Amino acid sequence: MRKDFERAHVTAHGAVAIVTLNHPEALNAASVKMLRGLTSALDHVERSGEFRAIVMTGEGRGFCSGANLTEIPEEQQSAAGVGSALETAYHPFLRRLRDLRMPLVTAVNGAAAGVGMSIALMGDIVLAGRSAYFLQAFARIGLVPDGGSTWLLPRLIGLARAKELSMLAEKLPAEKALEWGLINQVHDDAALMDAALKLATRLADGPTQSLGMIHKLYWDSPQNTYEVQIDQERQAQARAGRTEDFVEGVTAFAQKRPAKFKGK
Repeated sequence: MRKDFERAHVTAHGAVAIVTLNHPEALNAASVKMLRGLTSALDHVERSGEFRAIVMTGEGRGFCSGANLTEIPEEQQSAAGVGSALETAYHPFLRRLRDLRMPLVTAVNGAAAGVGMSIALMGDIVLAGRSAYFLQAFARIGLVPDGGSTWLLPRLIGLARAKELSMLAEKLPAEKALEWGLINQVHDDAALMDAALKLATRLADGPTQSLGMIHKLYWDSPQNTYEVQIDQERQAQARAGRTEDFVEGVTAFAQKRPAKFKGK
């Protein structure tokens, strides 16, 4: 069953929600309208109680070609206007992805450029089609990387490669992105969504609360000291230890059978 939002839609595959960027005539360029629709889609997924993992992908030939510059009002196309759009629209959406309470798999089909590359890399696990590519396009139009890419890229691939991508603004093919450790898997284009669904289903069958805490711990870790981080682990472990899934996991281990988690 499909539920439509503004330039986005959600389809259910069991406990997996596929959230799709849906403006294919613009290669799913991220406009304020789309971000509003995607946020509503994520709210629907988390509030429904039906889903335990998310796959995010793009409709048609591309994942996301970057910010939709053609829809920025003329009065906002100054440096101040672009910065304002980031703070009022793009940053809240990226924070929304960061704060998800369930695993996020991104299935990158075609181009993931500009802020679209940042959105793609927000996945806990990132899959790409063989024809997909990643592009830090900002220098091509006299801008600087945004969408958190100057935070993400050095941590994922190192400073030298991050600066190379941003300053030369050259396409990074999916296979090279895998070699660099930027993404997790590459699949033939026709097999991409099946692979993403299989992986997301495996995550959805897991201990959802535990996976959500793992997601948060890794997001928090770069800015924490060692002492702060191990204390956050302690607190999360205490919460995880009070879940029904922990009891089931230990019981299944003792009985030498696969655990049947319920996400509770």
